Amino acid sequence: MRVDARERLRVVAGAVVGLLLTALFTEWVARHTPHAPGLPWLVAPLGASAVLVFGVPASPLAQPWAVVMGNTASALVGIACVHLFGDVPELAAAIAVGSAIGLMFLLRCLHPPGGAAALLMVLAGVRDWQFALDPVLVNSLAMVAAGMVYNSVSGRRYPHPQIAAPVAPKQAGAPAFSGADLETVLAHYNQVVDLPEDDLRAIVDEAGLLAARRRLNTLRCEDVMSRDLKVVEWGTSLQEAWSLLREHHIKALPVVDRARRVIGIVTLADFMRGSALDDHADWATRLRQLIRPTPTTHSDKPEVVGQIMSRQVRVASADRPLADLVPMFADTGHHHIPIVGDEARLVGILTQSDLVAALAKVDGL
Repeated sequence: MRVDARERLRVVAGAVVGLLLTALFTEWVARHTPHAPGLPWLVAPLGASAVLVFGVPASPLAQPWAVVMGNTASALVGIACVHLFGDVPELAAAIAVGSAIGLMFLLRCLHPPGGAAALLMVLAGVRDWQFALDPVLVNSLAMVAAGMVYNSVSGRRYPHPQIAAPVAPKQAGAPAFSGADLETVLAHYNQVVDLPEDDLRAIVDEAGLLAARRRLNTLRCEDVMSRDLKVVEWGTSLQEAWSLLREHHIKALPVVDRARRVIGIVTLADFMRGSALDDHADWATRLRQLIRPTPTTHSDKPEVVGQIMSRQVRVASADRPLADLVPMFADTGHHHIPIVGDEARLVGILTQSDLVAALAKVDGL
């Protein structure tokens, strides 16, 4: 029901135009074909059909097969009940509506106005089988034709194919379920859903994306950062720093001062650069020479972390939204971002692995 004024006007105008065209056409048919005197040439259930055809054109209950066969078959059921139970109109009415629903289920043409069509036959005492064809069938065909033209012109797909939800390639942020999952849930739900499966899937997908974005925007760096920190200081030896990297299987170490403020970061890339590993010849020897302490008081190579660390360090506050850091990881090549708290003191580190794990949880993986 949450549609804007333009859509409401579209539905109202569609019902007016559709019923007017149907009435004009069926009146013309009634004048040029034999017609039982005293019987209407426009049946009342068509008003309810108009609500579906123009108000919810995507509904399975509003599709052409449902409108035409639902109304016509139900009218035939109602006429049959008049012949069989006409002496007891209360019984005839009840059986007509119930039987019409059962037949529409069987023919896969469930259409609510069909129940009214069956009831109308009983209340009007219709015994002429021709009445199910003219006006009921003619009315229904005219209504469907008007719906096809009007809905198409006004930007609504009609008929709306009742197809299974397509299995599309999964996109980032898309809900982690497939068309088969949706079919399983619908089978378990075991109720008529007044919405085609492809539209239902699209709605659920869009809702899932919005929910994922909302959850991502509520996450802060402190919610996903690694808190078990291994840090070094400016004067930490290269050998000790290298041992920390190897022992804990990490790729970066924040460099802090005595107040735990970040002054740099040392990574595997810094060790490679310090070892001149661009020249791949005997790289293992070069690396050992770099990290081995020089026994003399003077050295022509780096000896401590401060001499090889990267001084330009991007940091983020602990309360910063995680979504703000996604472009930083994706576009600027960052792999590790130190997280700082009060007084810019180091409280954690956010890695690509932490980010991927958080996105996977948001994504429902």
